[in-house]
Amino acid sequence: MDLKLDSRFEGIKPFEDKIWLSSPTMHGEELRYMTEAYETNWMSTVGENINELERMVCERIGTPYGVALSSGTAAIHLAVKLAAKRLYGSSSGVSTPDGLGKGGSLYGRRVFCSDMTFDATVNPVVYEGGEPVFIDTEYDTWNMSPDALERAFALYPDVKLVVMAHLYGTPGKIDEIREICTVNGALLIEDAAESFGATYHGKQTGTFGDYSVISFNGNKIITGSSGGMLLCSSQGEADKARKWSTQSREAASWYQHEELGYNYRMSNVIAGVVRGQFAHLSEHIEQKKKIYERYKEGLKRLPVRMNPFDESCSKPNFWLSCLLIDEDAMCESVRSENRSSYRSEKGKSCPDEILEALGNINAEGRPVWKPMHMQPVYRSHGFVTADGNGRAKSNAYIKEKKTVDIGADIFRRGLCLPSDNKMTEGQQEVIIEMIHRCFQ
Repeated sequence: MDLKLDSRFEGIKPFEDKIWLSSPTMHGEELRYMTEAYETNWMSTVGENINELERMVCERIGTPYGVALSSGTAAIHLAVKLAAKRLYGSSSGVSTPDGLGKGGSLYGRRVFCSDMTFDATVNPVVYEGGEPVFIDTEYDTWNMSPDALERAFALYPDVKLVVMAHLYGTPGKIDEIREICTVNGALLIEDAAESFGATYHGKQTGTFGDYSVISFNGNKIITGSSGGMLLCSSQGEADKARKWSTQSREAASWYQHEELGYNYRMSNVIAGVVRGQFAHLSEHIEQKKKIYERYKEGLKRLPVRMNPFDESCSKPNFWLSCLLIDEDAMCESVRSENRSSYRSEKGKSCPDEILEALGNINAEGRPVWKPMHMQPVYRSHGFVTADGNGRAKSNAYIKEKKTVDIGADIFRRGLCLPSDNKMTEGQQEVIIEMIHRCFQ
């Protein structure tokens, strides 16, 4: 789209400074704690910043133990290993001649995973030799569908591990999911990477799983530029995760290793950044909430809806504001694996048109997460909807009802809006106006 050639966008000038989807917001305290790490020479993976950060997060969330790690992905990986050890008695996998268990701790076992999420939620299952089976989304919160999860246990009764993510800072129906897991004797890994500070029935996300994870990646609600944390209720498991995260060194004066380890521990410098950010978590959430509410008010006359949440029981952290275009307001559009095309129509639009329009005024939006069952790397894996098996449902010789693939539908009609908490109200008004003009 060329703004100079499209009369709908006359008079709107690009922003001089880019409006980001969600970028770090620094306050000054971060530098103080980083400087302390530098001046005391605690620059590696031990130090006061790490100790304090673990304490502060556990106190805020209300969980007994936290292990600060290099990323949320690392935290999920160690959560998977802890779950495998608890379920199957091994954290290294099947026996092999060299004794290293190369098959992985989940070798040959299925794991139910959120479908509409970033692939970091799922990949650690594969690191450990597991086979993800994807559970469809529901429209109420854009998270894992409890109905689909129940159908999945009926189809695969041997599964004993579920990995569920809270999308874009909005809590899923975690009470229902927790209950389904309990009934079926399954453990739950709760990926709260995007929802730090959000609550469900008054409880912080990150407290519902047998193991839970949060992230401090550069675009999260608070950040260390990178980093994450594993949360659990057992001191023994927290100690085991710390050991694994520092290359599984045994208690010997030399470097002795009796199990596989990883370079996953958070550095004391990164912990200093997060520690400095911590006091601003509630402030960031409130800023993000106001952005969400301004979008909701400013777009209410368009055939769109904001990403939903249940006001009766949940309080999101509003990390990203998203919208979903009504089906009858979608212009014609098509996507290949890496390209997209659309045809503008009066009174209609589509995510790719809106994203291109925003890009042309130097504002960053993104498509919503492409569901994992649609990703080339996972196309051969199982997928379960509320109706049952979601694969191979059509029949050339029989007219059947259309299979509901909710994640694919949200991906087709949804997008993430610029949600940076440094965006001014005036800048957001321009973005809202740009979206209105896409429908003209």
